[in-house]
Amino acid sequence: MRFTGLSAFPITPAAPEGRVDLPALRRLVARLCGAGVDSIGLLGSTGSYPYLTREERRRALDAALDEAGGRVPVMVGVGALRTDEAVRLAQDARSAGAAAGLLAAVSYTPLTDDEVFEHFSAVARQSGLPLCLYDNPSTTHFRFGTELIGRVSRLPGIVAVKSPGQEPQAVAGHLAGLRAVVAPDVSLGYSGDWTTTEALIAGADAWYSVVAGLFPQAALGIVRAAQRGDAAEARRLDARLAPLWTLFREYSSLRVMFACADLLDLCHAAPPRPILPLGEAARRRVAEVIRALDLG
Repeated sequence: MRFTGLSAFPITPAAPEGRVDLPALRRLVARLCGAGVDSIGLLGSTGSYPYLTREERRRALDAALDEAGGRVPVMVGVGALRTDEAVRLAQDARSAGAAAGLLAAVSYTPLTDDEVFEHFSAVARQSGLPLCLYDNPSTTHFRFGTELIGRVSRLPGIVAVKSPGQEPQAVAGHLAGLRAVVAPDVSLGYSGDWTTTEALIAGADAWYSVVAGLFPQAALGIVRAAQRGDAAEARRLDARLAPLWTLFREYSSLRVMFACADLLDLCHAAPPRPILPLGEAARRRVAEVIRALDLG
């Protein structure tokens, strides 16, 4: 499995006690499959993976895979504080039929590079599940250096790298640095929706997208323009979404996406506590942006 193009990351609707709302999740997955995204990133940070039990993560995965029906590959978050728990989650994902696992270096006690390398090695070896290295320092509090990414990328079973968004002037150099050290068959992609258009133009293989989890067509337009070499069109479509990027930066993409799903009547779940939903003033701003951009 080589991850390219648009990977859409939906929220995970759940009750306050953490029970996943499977019908609502199925509707979101069906929406993504119908739009023609290249892959689905289930239970990523947008999907609230650290807040769900192993049982609920498996229920969500089974429902998503059933809904996707093999039409779209599903990558699922398997990150956990403990290596043995991450192994079990990856084994669950493999037995369920996921295309790959998304593995972050989740930390409480600060981790060393060698500890992270051994963590990835154990999960890959003991699960047999293809893995995407997930570098998300804003949530895990561990930042991968280029050298460590190169080491991990050469482990058997590592198929992709998901990097955090880079500033426009830095992304080409960041991408070139990774290409120089990773295994040649490992795909390189980026998150951070408001920065990713420039990464795609610079030659990144994939966009791991929050906005695509609810608005796949808006993101697909940017990806397809970049893939055909039309940088001007990709930038035009990206600029059109600037009001949404502003909301993401101000309130976090997670809170904004939950508000969007509620406002559009796609599902009525709230973020997992202690994360609070947006207040009324912020919701009004989100609603105005949705209307202005015709995203409903």
